[in-house]
Amino acid sequence: GYDKPTVAILEGYSIYTEKPCELSRLLKANQIIIEHRFFAKSRPDSIPWSFLTTKQAAADQHKIIQALKKFYREKWISTGISKGGQATIYHRFYYPKDVDVSIPYVAPLNFSDEDERVYTFLKNVGTEECRKKIYDFQVSLFENKDKLMPLVEEYASKRNFSFSMGIDRAFDLSVLEYSFAFWQWCGSCENIPGKDASVEEMFNHYLSVNPITFFEDKDVEYNRPFFYQAMTEIGMYGYDIEPFKEYLKDTSNIKFEFTLPEGVQVSFDTSAMRKVDRWLKNEADNMLYIYGQNDAWSATAVEPSENTNAVKMVNPGGCHGTRIKSFPTEMQDSIYHVLENWLGIEIQREIGGGGMPSDNLFEVL
Repeated sequence: GYDKPTVAILEGYSIYTEKPCELSRLLKANQIIIEHRFFAKSRPDSIPWSFLTTKQAAADQHKIIQALKKFYREKWISTGISKGGQATIYHRFYYPKDVDVSIPYVAPLNFSDEDERVYTFLKNVGTEECRKKIYDFQVSLFENKDKLMPLVEEYASKRNFSFSMGIDRAFDLSVLEYSFAFWQWCGSCENIPGKDASVEEMFNHYLSVNPITFFEDKDVEYNRPFFYQAMTEIGMYGYDIEPFKEYLKDTSNIKFEFTLPEGVQVSFDTSAMRKVDRWLKNEADNMLYIYGQNDAWSATAVEPSENTNAVKMVNPGGCHGTRIKSFPTEMQDSIYHVLENWLGIEIQREIGGGGMPSDNLFEVL
């Protein structure tokens, strides 16, 4: 409707669904979805990697939004989840007047291709007891590797997985990834197998939390544009090998250079996100940041300042699947109140809340 607000979903990857998002439902709004350049149907046969920058992706989004604003002249809201949340932030940085309000969900703001704030977060999140269970399970995976590998190989063979790095290396990396994935996706400490667990129990839990597919060739290829951006501009985490040195041949922390396109040399530009951070702290009004308290990506969450009217909402105990409807009722009301003030729109409250949303739950980032 021409008399309705418009929600622009800025994807960080491909368009994964055409269903209305929770904001479109809440605001009874029009919705457009913009796929990120170089993903899925927006991926050319040969990617010109030098054209994969946050500025150029924002220019794509800007052109589409400006074209449609000629017809849809009510309030505009940009939003995105995870890497899409990052895209929402970058677009607003480059084109601050394109939309009236921006709502990035669970969007990290990294300052390095190995942002060490993630290490600090993983050492402090949750309870000491739970963190010890996670570490002990990772050690058990390494110590039982010989028994686990036949199950891993059978699992991979049945699904025609391939690992250019070797399945042995992929297993090691997936064990290191376990703690990050556990907190990212609201892992249950009660479900972590103890030291007396069978190999099958260990294997099944390992798969349920952190499938080895993250390092499988087809997955890496599909996500390579993300990894390229991570290693050049938008940042990433790495793997702290210190607690597991006796099980690895590595002598330094592991970063994600192995995901880069063959023959492409890159260096990380730390100034890009520093500029974004300064803008967010000093000029970025009408920005509502949504985070989950226990999400590993919240380690590098945006920290707005009092120089703007921006609001950061953190869902207690929430993880990467956090949406507005995941918050306790009173916190949902606070979010609605902020949006009503900014948009001049009365929001009809959705019945229920506090549950885990199903949309986009397993996006990579």
